[in-house]
Amino acid sequence: MLSRTMLLLGIAISWLAFAPPAIAQRPPAQEQDADGVAAARLWAQAHLDELTQLYRHLHAHPELSYQEEQTAARIAAEWKQAGFEVTSGVGGHGVVGILKNGAGPLVMLRTDLDALPVTEDTNLVYASQVRVQDPSGGEVGVMHACGHDVHMTSLTGVARFLSSHRELWSGTLMLVGQPAEERGGGAKAMLEDKLFDRFGKPDFALALHVDATIPTGSVGYRGGFAMANVDSIDITMRGKGGHGAFPHTTIDPIIQAAELVLSLQTIVSREVKPIEPAVVTVGAIHGGSKHNIIGDSCHLQLTVRSYTDEVRTQILEAVQRKAKAVAMSNRAPEPEIVISEGTPALFNDEKLSARMAKPLKAVVGEQNFVEREPSMGGEDFGRFGRAGVPILMFALGSVDAKRLERYQQLGQSPPSLHSSQYYPDTDETLVTGVTAMTAAVLELMRK
Repeated sequence: MLSRTMLLLGIAISWLAFAPPAIAQRPPAQEQDADGVAAARLWAQAHLDELTQLYRHLHAHPELSYQEEQTAARIAAEWKQAGFEVTSGVGGHGVVGILKNGAGPLVMLRTDLDALPVTEDTNLVYASQVRVQDPSGGEVGVMHACGHDVHMTSLTGVARFLSSHRELWSGTLMLVGQPAEERGGGAKAMLEDKLFDRFGKPDFALALHVDATIPTGSVGYRGGFAMANVDSIDITMRGKGGHGAFPHTTIDPIIQAAELVLSLQTIVSREVKPIEPAVVTVGAIHGGSKHNIIGDSCHLQLTVRSYTDEVRTQILEAVQRKAKAVAMSNRAPEPEIVISEGTPALFNDEKLSARMAKPLKAVVGEQNFVEREPSMGGEDFGRFGRAGVPILMFALGSVDAKRLERYQQLGQSPPSLHSSQYYPDTDETLVTGVTAMTAAVLELMRK
């Protein structure tokens, strides 16, 4: 028995003596992945089941803007479990998580909490069945049609990884769960609740947003203006009601609305400098009650988009001027004009964007690093930049390449964000989201 043991020991020693240096002298794991990015990807893959469970729970239990009570409670619990000091009720249902890990920068990571009044039509087994009453008393579905469930899950994954790998970074992490992004008011409410006075003003702020047009495993990127100023305008044209057979005895508000719709189209085409991006869209008109009745009022709902403050001011002034001019030309009372739910353009800090390009490109590869065009969509993450913090929001591919290819073969566009049929392919989306955001954080906070 002893002789057999000695023989096996001799064989083992001989094998080690002739083994290739890369095997016999393998460096410690931390030296193999000095920046921790590969470790983050492996962690996300190993914990994908847990992340998917969280994602599906959030997806199946959406809440509208300013109503995110249960969503905020779940996110607060997740971040507490990850080791963060959590404060709830910031600017409404906002959540803030703080994790201090020695000297270094204060880096803010933001996710949005709210969902949309959209009835889901994806046929997923975990599809939202939530229904609520809208302001008019009708029933409407609620859905995470803009990917905020992916954002929350990805950020929670980043929080768990960085909390359990504190040897990789130094400084203070601030997680922000922001309410009411879809209504453009959540960031403003948190700032007005003294977010930066209470928890510190970040040196940098990062966020990601799913993209329905680029494949999973990709990251979209843009420095400078990335999303637009957004303003919602309600205009009520007023008239004098009466019988449809005797229009000469009335002042028709629907005629005024029709004139105004056409007049508004000349703002962008004839008043705004042609190289300045701008949009004026009339999204809804409500007026009248019956074929032969001329009503007293007609209500129009507009969305206005721009990039610069100067063009934003110019368009808002022009809309009001034209509405009043139409009313005056019809000898009608002055219209009621309400401008609401505005949010400023999102401007990605150009120095921060250039710095983040390298780690993000390293995560997804050169071929999957997509330079995005500016969008006329809106995002109130830009308010944190207006508050003096260098910010960057990057795009996260969320639809499998084969599925995108199939849409192309069929001559169809993939369902866009806010569509009742949009859904992400979650496995690669979540793994890439956790890895990319972790790489960005470590670029700023690496020891």
